[in-house]
Amino acid sequence: MSAKSDTSPADGARIEFVRAVTRFAPSPTGDLHLGNVRTALFNLLLARSSGGRFVLRIEDTDADRSREAHAAGLLEDLRWLGIDWDAGPDREDERGPYRQSERAGVYAEHFAALQRQGLVYPCFCSPLELDLARRAQLAAGRPPRYAGTCRDLSPEQQARKRAQGIAPSWRFRVPSGRRIEFHDFVHGPQSFLSDDIGDFVVRRADGSAAFFFNNAVDDASMGITHVLRGEDHLANTPRQLLILEALGLPAPAYGHVSLLVGPDGAPLSKRHGATSVRELRERGFTPGAILNLLFRLGHSSPEHGFLTLEEMARAFDPRHLGRSPARFDEQQLRVWQKEAVHRMSLADARRWLATALPRDLDEHSAEAFLQAVLPNVVLPEDAREWVAIVFGPAPVPSEEDARLVRDAGADFFAAAAQAAERSGNDLSAIAAAARAQSGRKGAALYMPLRVALTGRTHGPELAPLLRAMPAHAVRERLARFASSSASKSTDAA
Repeated sequence: MSAKSDTSPADGARIEFVRAVTRFAPSPTGDLHLGNVRTALFNLLLARSSGGRFVLRIEDTDADRSREAHAAGLLEDLRWLGIDWDAGPDREDERGPYRQSERAGVYAEHFAALQRQGLVYPCFCSPLELDLARRAQLAAGRPPRYAGTCRDLSPEQQARKRAQGIAPSWRFRVPSGRRIEFHDFVHGPQSFLSDDIGDFVVRRADGSAAFFFNNAVDDASMGITHVLRGEDHLANTPRQLLILEALGLPAPAYGHVSLLVGPDGAPLSKRHGATSVRELRERGFTPGAILNLLFRLGHSSPEHGFLTLEEMARAFDPRHLGRSPARFDEQQLRVWQKEAVHRMSLADARRWLATALPRDLDEHSAEAFLQAVLPNVVLPEDAREWVAIVFGPAPVPSEEDARLVRDAGADFFAAAAQAAERSGNDLSAIAAAARAQSGRKGAALYMPLRVALTGRTHGPELAPLLRAMPAHAVRERLARFASSSASKSTDAA
């Protein structure tokens, strides 16, 4: 009899997605990375789209690598993204606790059930012995699997090992001659031979539960109906199905989503730029931009516009999850970021750019500045240049741009400065005075003004920039070119 999680193997095992209970189960061993965020997002959307439930579980049984600071960071990053959960370490219910480090009693009970059935045995092999055996198998062209060294040790042999002070791990006895089949709702029908798996560890030498065991037990205990995770876990599924079968626990439907890779097709890593939520957040990327990109990486949808989480849930279809690696490209993220910035209210934009704006900036100047620069800004670093131009010392034009100022002439800027004196920062009045004096129009009129005021020939609209600029700064920047000696001095700029 084969272990199965499918409902109709003969016709492709259609998986039902009504009221799906899904989970995200990160290990707190580092920062939350984009691949994990996408897994969390897809699980949230599957739960929300089916009217189900989304669970957050912290898998922190690896005491050597798990850190409370990482766990707190994971929760903070998920909340910042807007990925919310119905039950978790901060929202306990009758199926908790939701930290594996607090579930030792649950694991002990189920481990004892395996012991009573004779389905586990102590393994005294050292890490060095296991590594040597693995290397020998690979050298012989065989897939590495546990050789069964301790499988048939007698009670006396086991006692001698313990007398030597060797603390054993415990392995699950994988039955021979079995075919484990299940329907992966991303990759389709799957089949594994038990003889290719090898006995695997379910309890570490320190007494803590190992991944294959506690992960499967928790999914069943917490009522998880659909496990959607990275395809690097696909080969783990037959092991977990065997455990669930041995314990008489229900098996969820499994789906394994394609991994994220960089633009070059290699696994996503630091060399592809920022890959953690913390790094992207510190650079100023927004939750909406990150989620809109991830929604489309490995998931096809007819919805091409910017979506809220609620809209993503309505558009999400697990049948549209792809099998090929999904390519992450920061340039695509910047496209969604630009859209997110354009959708910001002025209040949200001011909060987003808070670290870039002058602390004492008044409301009127801040609003004018934001209206001017937001169409040209993708990240806060893009705004910092214009903060310096608008609120800092008068910029010095480049040598090439200085020719535009010189060609306009001192009288041109004298008229413009006088108009600024009379009308404040009204660009239309300044331009009208300069036009009346010089007869210039179009680019010949506005380009010298732009260079004198901003030191640039391009950038945000000039009128709102001037409304943000201190009145004296506009007048002084024009007046510095209102004499022949000042105009000639631009040659040295």
